[in-house]
Amino acid sequence: MDIPTMILSPSAAARVAAIAAKQGKPAILRLAVEGGGCSGFQYTFALADAPDGDDLVIESGQAVLVVDPVSLDLVAGSTVDFIESLGGSAFQVTNPNAASGCGCGSSFAV
Repeated sequence: MDIPTMILSPSAAARVAAIAAKQGKPAILRLAVEGGGCSGFQYTFALADAPDGDDLVIESGQAVLVVDPVSLDLVAGSTVDFIESLGGSAFQVTNPNAASGCGCGSSFAV
């Protein structure tokens, strides 16, 4: 069985490190997928104190991305980036498993 992989971009890693430093927490970003959103599933992001034992752990520069096994089934192969634009700034997931998404980029369907 192939080990799933993901990418935490340098801009996302730097943003996680900056947010964590302000909050006095470890630079660990947890990506999870929950039911809901306008397309069926939605991405959630939060700082984690530590990876759980069964998490996928991806190190990138100053930060770590962790994903639980259930969410990983839906986001394997994705890239997590941090985008700044006139419309605002946000973490963005480029998910090759998503059959469709929504305009806001925070939900998807498989």
